[in-house]
Amino acid sequence: MNPNRAVVAQEGRPRDPVAWLSHLPAALHALNPADSPHQWHAELTAREFDLLPLPGGGNTLLRWQTLATVASHDLSLAKLYEGHTDALAITAELGATEVSDAMPRGAVWGVWAAESRRSKVTYERLDVNDRSGHVKLFGTKTWCSGAAHVSHGLLTAWSVDGAGPQLVTVALKQQGVAVESASWRAVGMAHSGSVDVTFDGAIARLLGQPGDYLKRPGFWQGGAGIAACWYGGALTLGRTLQRTVSRTPAAHRDPYQMAALGKVDLSLNGTAGLLRQAAHWIDAHPKDNAQVVAIQARLAAEECARRVLDEAGRALGAAAFCHDAQFARAAADLPVFIRQSHGERDFAELGTWAANERSASWSL
Repeated sequence: MNPNRAVVAQEGRPRDPVAWLSHLPAALHALNPADSPHQWHAELTAREFDLLPLPGGGNTLLRWQTLATVASHDLSLAKLYEGHTDALAITAELGATEVSDAMPRGAVWGVWAAESRRSKVTYERLDVNDRSGHVKLFGTKTWCSGAAHVSHGLLTAWSVDGAGPQLVTVALKQQGVAVESASWRAVGMAHSGSVDVTFDGAIARLLGQPGDYLKRPGFWQGGAGIAACWYGGALTLGRTLQRTVSRTPAAHRDPYQMAALGKVDLSLNGTAGLLRQAAHWIDAHPKDNAQVVAIQARLAAEECARRVLDEAGRALGAAAFCHDAQFARAAADLPVFIRQSHGERDFAELGTWAANERSASWSL
């Protein structure tokens, strides 16, 4: 499915995806609170709120604003939604269309590219002369978010001769696929269900060439988009603090809450500015390597999330964690979600880049 294609509305007139996304906040508000994030995700996808502008296509900021909006509603939902929309972007970038079995119409996707030391998914062709792109998968893929509920997976696998990583698409409702959820014991991000999936001869289809997943410009563009999800989670916490302070008469406001709100305001505004700058850079350089831009965005969003969680939590006290369901859920989910960060390794990468620059781009 091409995220930039025209969407046909029920009355048969073309629908502008950019205009359609303006209805997303209302759609999120209307979701049934009794449903699970998986059900919310399925509903948003069925209503085609998954048709985001492609990274680097001129509307990267809108793409990230949408991810942040979903994340501010629920972070487990954002994890599922971001993976699905990333799959649409990857397949579009590598030339797949919705009319092929690599990209079937109506599929709900997960993207699973983590590589485990203890296991690796391998593939082999159906026979030595087969050039259809169909292969058989073997092995276990770990950290498969939403695998118990999505219809298709887009994952990295390795040829039996060691070539890879190779992207493959696979339908999960077939023999030879086993979703193993017993090990998922998370409290934070509980509904993201990042479980193991074991393949034993399941039929899959190759997408692109070996190494395309990492070499394409969209790899780091998509990696930067994760920062928008983390930022959206921080927004939930910051807005709770802001509402609490603003509803208190000025003469009775707690000075410590005011100070905390000031710190939250500074952190959120600073990170929003950097994310806007990163989105504009990607749109201006759609074919360039966005690694540095992505790492900067991710580290800034992670630091912002940690700061806002700490300041809002201290300022609001136990009541917010115990009586405000949305705050409590975000406070539990956000520390888990930001651990998708590579932490000190990313700081070291950024430091290496800065050390090798004759003139670091720090000018005002």
